[in-house]
Amino acid sequence: MIAVIGSSNMDIVFNVDHFTLPGETQKAISLDFYFGGKGANQTIAVAKLSKKPVFFCSCLGDDEYGKEISKNFENFNIEGYTIEKKELTGRAYIEVDKKGENRIILFTGANDKIDKEKIDMFLNKYQNKIDVCLLQNEIPIESVEYAISRLHEKGIKIVYDPAPVGNTNVGILEKVDFLTPNETEFRFLCEKISITFDESKMDKAVIKFKEITKVKNLIVKLGDKGCVYLDENGKTEKVSGIKVKAIDTTAAGDIFNGAFSVAYEETNDLIKSLNFANKAAAISVTRKGAQSSIPGREEVFNFSF
Repeated sequence: MIAVIGSSNMDIVFNVDHFTLPGETQKAISLDFYFGGKGANQTIAVAKLSKKPVFFCSCLGDDEYGKEISKNFENFNIEGYTIEKKELTGRAYIEVDKKGENRIILFTGANDKIDKEKIDMFLNKYQNKIDVCLLQNEIPIESVEYAISRLHEKGIKIVYDPAPVGNTNVGILEKVDFLTPNETEFRFLCEKISITFDESKMDKAVIKFKEITKVKNLIVKLGDKGCVYLDENGKTEKVSGIKVKAIDTTAAGDIFNGAFSVAYEETNDLIKSLNFANKAAAISVTRKGAQSSIPGREEVFNFSF
């Protein structure tokens, strides 16, 4: 079984002509509301692509957004989350421009209540059923680090998306089975440990990063250019991407991680899992929204390009 520890948000999306400049006011083309949050995005992706129940350690507020999100979780057989009294559900305010690129401001809300106690309660209940657990950085970083340590102790495979990247602790990465930054996040992590990042020499940076951090497997997501990976045996290779007409890249990385985890749990094959993840993410960027853009299992298997 697959579990996720992470955030749940309501995404409030402004579709705009261009990213709003400092001091500028512009009229939005449209306003949409979508279920979101990196943790919830990955959870719904796992649920849709595996067609199995998912265990999710997350916190919702006791407001209308929280009630709507909870109903959505029930529809996908997701369990393990809690409702926090007198708290507001997390929100993400997102600008999406005409090129499909996005810019996001987070209000964490109830996500900040995901603490060591909640993680202990969650793992004590579900840990014997969990094979793979996904994590991200939209909850308190001390909770992320604590969860990684506990999961590592139990021998549960960890898929860690270091986003938002700013407070990632590189000292704990040796306990991570799969680290999945995008190119921007990987550049930041390299600079954090004094590795010179050169896009044209990605392989060298990947090897040096693994050598220093001792992360087991490193997967650098490159959008429509695919991904570069370095596995625990020292093999490095690029997996080709898929060119599609993107209209909204929101949650593409989350869908990649969810799809990768589903395929890896089923096949234990890194290349097959990365190709499955690339397909799922490519389909998602052709649609608006976060969870609303997640494809179904058969759709990914039947996808041709």
